[in-house]
Amino acid sequence: MSPHLIYVVGPSGAGKDSLLNWLRAHLPSTDRIHWARRTIDRPPSTEGEVHESVSSEAFNHLLETQQLAMYWSANAHQYGIRHSELSQHPHGSWIFVNGSRAHLPVAASSFNELTVLHITAQPEVLQQRLLARGRESLEAIEQRLRRTPPLKVPATCQFLEFLNHEPLETSGPKLHHALAALPGWPLA
Repeated sequence: MSPHLIYVVGPSGAGKDSLLNWLRAHLPSTDRIHWARRTIDRPPSTEGEVHESVSSEAFNHLLETQQLAMYWSANAHQYGIRHSELSQHPHGSWIFVNGSRAHLPVAASSFNELTVLHITAQPEVLQQRLLARGRESLEAIEQRLRRTPPLKVPATCQFLEFLNHEPLETSGPKLHHALAALPGWPLA
């Protein structure tokens, strides 16, 4: 049995990183669940996800030498997942990947066991969260929300949509419960 990939996607402001961090902190430690670390061509930060930080040149070298199992560009950065993050895990493992909606068709064609976890929120909640970040103007945020394409999930994938509009102490346990209902979930 190959690893089962949970491919996490969602619009900016949906709270993906917060929910994934909550799950990491609250799921029991087991070798059957792995959190794939992304390689990103941006400096490390004290907030958000822990990633492997590389220069743009180093990222391009990883691509040229075929060291990345997945890669995509978004928000002026390059993102990738090394092959080692998706292999070397016991049979029946579940691997979480913080992915990209645009890369989803490629991921679905590469992995037989793939569940798309779409974390989202109502547009007004997304707008409030993006405004609270203070990185973009109201006009830029409204443009971003208008251009967000609908998610197209390949028919070969399991699909779990999670509406994240409540405080983390409420939404975290709800997401945990939703994952536990997936067929084959290793922590049942």
